[in-house]
Amino acid sequence: MKIYAVKKGRTPGIYRTWDEAKAQVDGFSGAEYKSFEKITDATTYLNWNKETQPNVVKEDTLQNAIDKIKKQANQQIVDNKKANNHSDFFATIYTDGGTRNTSTYKGGHVKPTDKAAWAYLIEWQDKRDYKAGGELGATNNKMEQTALIKALKRLIELDFNDKNLRFVLDSKYVLDAINKHWLTSWKKRGWKKSSGSLANVKQWQEIDELLTHFPHTQFDWTKGHANNRGNEFVDHELNKYMDKM
Repeated sequence: MKIYAVKKGRTPGIYRTWDEAKAQVDGFSGAEYKSFEKITDATTYLNWNKETQPNVVKEDTLQNAIDKIKKQANQQIVDNKKANNHSDFFATIYTDGGTRNTSTYKGGHVKPTDKAAWAYLIEWQDKRDYKAGGELGATNNKMEQTALIKALKRLIELDFNDKNLRFVLDSKYVLDAINKHWLTSWKKRGWKKSSGSLANVKQWQEIDELLTHFPHTQFDWTKGHANNRGNEFVDHELNKYMDKM
């Protein structure tokens, strides 16, 4: 399991998830940070010692941070064993999307020049098929949707849509819409939420139509940046694509 050390950012320190660390460095000029497997390597990178060590995030002591990271790592091993059990499925599909939002504050709007990308990975038997793509000025949510759309279309091309398929995503934005049947409710309301307008309607409509061709699917969540091999692969591919944009 990776941990993240922020040397220069809004709040320097050690973070147990990439989302926490990302909040400290996104849009921060001259940010410095690295990921590590061991907390001792992270503290060395930050040049901490017993005399100078600041509080770890959320006022954890160093030992408490180590204990929590170990506990989280053990749980993730259990979760990953469940997530990587392919025996009941013909294929497992991983999708992911992301954007490099250069807004200077959390929740800020994506700029037209911001890079955004998606990626999918399809694994079956001893084979795999994957692809990445992107565009400028798209939101993270749109890229999460696009990744699934591209994967579904590719599965139809491969004639896999009637197979028993397992989808593994780290996007609850997409998963909740499917697993909690929000798509059905939005559709009945004319593609609106009970509270009002719905974002990315075109993408939701396309996902809804594509899923009618897939009678045997299971959609599962995995935590992002938490040592799930397939999830990390698609995350790497979409970031590699953005590097080239």
